[in-house]
Amino acid sequence: MAGVICVLGDAHLDVVVRMSGPLAEDTDTPAATQVSVGGQAANVAAWVTALGGRSRLIAARGTDLGARLVTEELTRRGVDVIGPNVPGKTGVVVALSEGGQKRSMLTDRGVGTRLAAAELSAAWLGGCDWLHLPGYSLACEPIRSAALAAARYARQHSGRLSIDLSSTALIKAVGADSFRQLIAAMQPDVVFGTEAEAALLGSPLDDRLVVKLGPGGVRAAGKHFPALPTAAVDSTGAGDAFAAGYLLGGVELGLAAAARAVAKMGGMP
Repeated sequence: MAGVICVLGDAHLDVVVRMSGPLAEDTDTPAATQVSVGGQAANVAAWVTALGGRSRLIAARGTDLGARLVTEELTRRGVDVIGPNVPGKTGVVVALSEGGQKRSMLTDRGVGTRLAAAELSAAWLGGCDWLHLPGYSLACEPIRSAALAAARYARQHSGRLSIDLSSTALIKAVGADSFRQLIAAMQPDVVFGTEAEAALLGSPLDDRLVVKLGPGGVRAAGKHFPALPTAAVDSTGAGDAFAAGYLLGGVELGLAAAARAVAKMGGMP
């Protein structure tokens, strides 16, 4: 098992909507809903503790009721939550889930992008065996500079670095070439991504890519690992659960965590 896993990125509120069928325009569509803590960084940190590890979440937090709810819930789950309080509102992401197999997201990151490099403390990163960065933390300033500074610190202090590509829309918005060069320059030990995300990134990091195949499992180090049997309810957070398990114990623990994730609503354990 790894030591402390530090995750730098967003912590916000998730609203998961599992629709009974196609969205009916201008009228009602029956659905099951759930409100919980979310954000790719928060999900990974929570899954680390649920799997028996230790995690630290570095995130900018707002000054509204949502920020207090997010911090209290993550702390209850055993996550060490640190980072500045920034005037403004907590982000909200609405995830539309389709039968546990697919999901689309409506994203408002709130103050999540406003973590600045100048606010980082060496104490926040001390003792971290892994630094995990969602791609969202590299999408824009000032959080990008904070993520890069944290990655440099990790490298200087023998920490390992993992990056999740996060989103095809994000990669296209940044520019595939620019995003590829940015990640290559950071020299991560592991890069997680879906097939579509990996295709946009290209070949320079193939030896470090762990490709998430959804119900098909994962591909790592040139080998295919099938997903574990499960009754799929909602795929929200399955990739985050896999990343947490992988960093703690490798592919097998990652796949076991992903199977747990898709069998329930929401991205939290």
